[in-house]
Amino acid sequence: MESIIKDIKKNNLLKVGERVAVACSGGKDSMCLLHYLWTKREELGINVVAVNVDHGIRENSANDSEFVTNFCEKNNIKIYSFKVNAKKFAEDKKLTLEQGARECRYRVFKSLVNRGLVDKIALAHHLQDQAETILLNIFRGTGISGASGMDFMRDETYIRPMLNVTKAEILAYVKSNDIPYVEDETNDDNEYNRNYIRNKIMPLIRNRWPNADNAIVSFGKNCREDDNYIESTISSDAIVVETGIARIYTNYFVYPRSYVFRLILRALKAINLGFNIEKKHLKMICAMALESENGTKISLPNGLTVIKEYNFITFTNRNIKPSNKTYAFTKGKLDISNFGLIETNIVKKFKVGEFTHIIDCAKLPKDAIWRFRKDGDVFEKFGGGTNSLSDYLIDKKIPLRLRNTTPLLASGNEVLIIAGVEISDKVKIDKNTKTAYGINVVKF
Repeated sequence: MESIIKDIKKNNLLKVGERVAVACSGGKDSMCLLHYLWTKREELGINVVAVNVDHGIRENSANDSEFVTNFCEKNNIKIYSFKVNAKKFAEDKKLTLEQGARECRYRVFKSLVNRGLVDKIALAHHLQDQAETILLNIFRGTGISGASGMDFMRDETYIRPMLNVTKAEILAYVKSNDIPYVEDETNDDNEYNRNYIRNKIMPLIRNRWPNADNAIVSFGKNCREDDNYIESTISSDAIVVETGIARIYTNYFVYPRSYVFRLILRALKAINLGFNIEKKHLKMICAMALESENGTKISLPNGLTVIKEYNFITFTNRNIKPSNKTYAFTKGKLDISNFGLIETNIVKKFKVGEFTHIIDCAKLPKDAIWRFRKDGDVFEKFGGGTNSLSDYLIDKKIPLRLRNTTPLLASGNEVLIIAGVEISDKVKIDKNTKTAYGINVVKF
């Protein structure tokens, strides 16, 4: 257990004054970590609380949660208790029960951090857990990123202070400090992948190679060093991130696969959609980028949609339907859902580039309104020449995903402004213009 303080300081896992919640199920590992950090809280200068999540999977889960609550109350440790329906969540999201329970658990953790109740979440993974994770990731077909195993700290929030602690050390600490705990009967259920590795595979490996856990973890550390180097070569300019959307330029998909896979995962992480993405999914995305036509879509786990949009591969889980809503054309600010802000002012003197759009007040029909595209819309290009709006948007390479959500200023089927894109030749200013509307478009 001596390595815990050393690893906390070496990896800067905790700062003085921080409030850390220990994720505690009531089992030996989490009770050990809760007890250890609680007893070392003054030495570390931190506040320690507990968080327990009842997943509602087992008959005894409520009893285990009550056990943790009673322990915390007896020892004056503040506890946050939650109950979730992991089975229903997994069914609704089409996840395995393991995946569903994990996602429910992490949603709870995230809510505590977002509400400012805690700064860090401490997880009780130890050295044997690390070895099992590395093997499990390899069996799933991961690359060296997955083979690197778990980090001491992830997302500046989740910390694992016991990654260098062996199970034997934990058992000895629990025994010497007379720490109570509960047994989770599902630990013996080998239908769960991790349990199968823990209960079936690892005992056979250790029987032949007693130092197997350390060797596997050492392999993971080597993988991490290599992975960190490759990650350092990835261009930050390759990914464009917007609200709920990430895009990668298609020309990056000719790079080596080891580079491209990491680029995709980084883009997904930027919009919190990287969970449950496997190598087969990464291959599908690469094939689409290199071989598919513009507008091609594929659907992946967690509601992720990947779209080929001209020079980009776009990642999003936003599913926005066309709107029939209309807005009056008036001065001032107009906030349009799923698009952004349109601000209109009357101007008599202006400079080129001062506004997104400038149109002649006298040329604007009185019945002009802001709306979204309809069949039959036409648009007279700046400089002359009338097109169907659809053809014009294709020529301008406006992604299909955006065509239904981009506001239009229109009179009948005549489109006068495509917000943030272009104005019609019919409303442009000229030498006779006395007063103009200056329009600024800010996309969210």
